[in-house]
Amino acid sequence: MSNLIHRESTPVPPKEALVILSSVLNELGLDEVLATNSVQSLAQSLSVCCGDILLRQGEIQNHVFFVVSGILKACHYSDNGSDLSKEFYFTNELCFLYSSWLTGQPAQYQIEVLEDALILQFPIRLLSQPKWQTVKIALLSQQLIYKEQKEAFLLLNTPEQRYRFLTEYRPNWVRQLNNIQLASYIGITPVSLSRLKSRPSNKAK
Repeated sequence: MSNLIHRESTPVPPKEALVILSSVLNELGLDEVLATNSVQSLAQSLSVCCGDILLRQGEIQNHVFFVVSGILKACHYSDNGSDLSKEFYFTNELCFLYSSWLTGQPAQYQIEVLEDALILQFPIRLLSQPKWQTVKIALLSQQLIYKEQKEAFLLLNTPEQRYRFLTEYRPNWVRQLNNIQLASYIGITPVSLSRLKSRPSNKAK
């Protein structure tokens, strides 16, 4: 597990990134003016490197991360140092831990940088403010649906069906993640994943 934390803060977040984040929050139900003002006044731009840690396992979560570019990862490290991948986050996605947000308890997972990234971070306390209630409800609804879909993905499909699902519905995962990362999410070994990829029916056309 990397101990490196490297955050290069830029004083003014890129204008385009601010607009995109404001739009995402607006689509989640936040008033357009409030979304723009909140992002412009509170969002902080960070350039981070592969291996950097944004939230350590066991720490209190204070920020939401918006991925402008690059890839983030949520994972859990066991006592023997092995890690279990919980989720991956790509461009234009919000990254934070729902359970830690709702309970205020220390994070069970670590959020780290998988590929050099530019992110915008803003205080997670905003999600609990009354004016952000529509955002909170929308996020919880999305997460519930996603959780149900992920459970079905893991429980009701064979490893090959899981791989085919990712190639069809999340092709960026297959393109941007290596075999170790992708296999950990599917729930198989990298060797098994290589065998799946080599089958004629699974090869890219």
